[in-house]
Amino acid sequence: MVFHQIIYPLLSAAVCHKARLSRDARFDGQFFTAVKTTGIYCRSICPATPPKEENVEYFMHAHQAAQAGYRPCLRCRPDSAPHSAAWLGNQALLNRAIRQIEAGALDHQSLTDFADYLGVSDRYLRKLFVKHIGTAPKAYALYHQCLTAKQLLHQTRLPIKDIALSCGFNSVRRFNDCFLKAISLSPSQVRNNEAPQPANDLSLKLSYRPPFDWPSMQQFLETRAIASLEQISKDSYGRSFQINGVSGSFLATHLADKNAFAVKISLTDLSQLRAVIQKIRRILDLDTDISTVESHLAAQLPQGFPLKHGLRLPGIWSVFEAGVRAILGQQVSVQAAKNLVSQLVAELGKHNDQKCFFPTPQSICDSTLGFFRMPAARKQSLKSLAEHFLTSTEAEDPDSWLAIKGIGPWTVNYAKMRGLNDPDIFLGSDLGVIRAIEQCPKKTFDAAAVAPWRSYLTFQLWNQL
Repeated sequence: MVFHQIIYPLLSAAVCHKARLSRDARFDGQFFTAVKTTGIYCRSICPATPPKEENVEYFMHAHQAAQAGYRPCLRCRPDSAPHSAAWLGNQALLNRAIRQIEAGALDHQSLTDFADYLGVSDRYLRKLFVKHIGTAPKAYALYHQCLTAKQLLHQTRLPIKDIALSCGFNSVRRFNDCFLKAISLSPSQVRNNEAPQPANDLSLKLSYRPPFDWPSMQQFLETRAIASLEQISKDSYGRSFQINGVSGSFLATHLADKNAFAVKISLTDLSQLRAVIQKIRRILDLDTDISTVESHLAAQLPQGFPLKHGLRLPGIWSVFEAGVRAILGQQVSVQAAKNLVSQLVAELGKHNDQKCFFPTPQSICDSTLGFFRMPAARKQSLKSLAEHFLTSTEAEDPDSWLAIKGIGPWTVNYAKMRGLNDPDIFLGSDLGVIRAIEQCPKKTFDAAAVAPWRSYLTFQLWNQL
């Protein structure tokens, strides 16, 4: 396969030059610096002595540097750089495809099947990737698998065969071959000198670009945390989960001085590791270029709007859980909604090895929900949503829920915002949003002008209450 070098000039060479010399963490992952004299590409925060400007070229994506013949730096580890989809703007389909590919969607299915799931043709999907990413979906997926493997080789002591499995490779031979072609190093060359050890508990460091208002996110999550399901402290958040039949838990501890979270993950099957990592990144909103978002908000909102820096979107593990929480939160206070969710988890949640897991659609369908003191219509909405997830191929798309009695636009949009981390949801009918707008210096503004970042406006308004 022959690749063509594509450089997207979204950041000027002058900006990249200043950013790499200053090692500004706000640009980490927005571009990569390739050094012609060494054949290596680095993050903007690489601690190595900066090369001369005439010896470098800049790429917007790590895989573009690899396609041009460069290999990743073993010091700054480009595989650990925070991702960025901000430059894609409102390309919702492409964003969705990228998220699912990075979670392993193409590991065990054809591009045609994946495109059918997205509702487009494989030809259109390839065209979209080549136009915006500069490579085909399969090539993008393979390189991302190798970068994830490289991160695991650096940060864990898992055996290479377990790393190959967790990154979607069916054999160690296939893994070694792909890794060498993509990274220009063998897995054993990347692995440190420590002997590998099997482990159920993995420790990783997940980076982000500052600023990050952890106290605000911590307070939001703590107010809604379910004691038996989630655990939260001043500097950490974690929970138990089930994904594709695999059980596990994670605990993410904020490292403010390192612009990262130290994450411990426990899994019964490593095949779901990539998907779990991507979910954690989404829940903590680690991949957003928040400076770009805030610049856009500041330019569109009325002068004097009290913009809080570093405010992120706190996610929920799955869109199904987000939908259930949204239904139980209809027209009640945050505390009342929390009590209802706690009751649901206590009655129908699965308990295993001192862990509690959120109720499945099947467990809700099988229950009369008689333990709830609420209108029968709302109980039926819960059961109808659960049945929808058991019978419909479109259930992961919240727009399909509108056909369910008792589920309206607010419920759907809340699930999109927190279950999918859709960046462009404005909950204009939410009572909290309405009250916050009334407190603003200018009580009217054009929320549509804030697109495609209206979810962040929603959280900015909630934060003012």
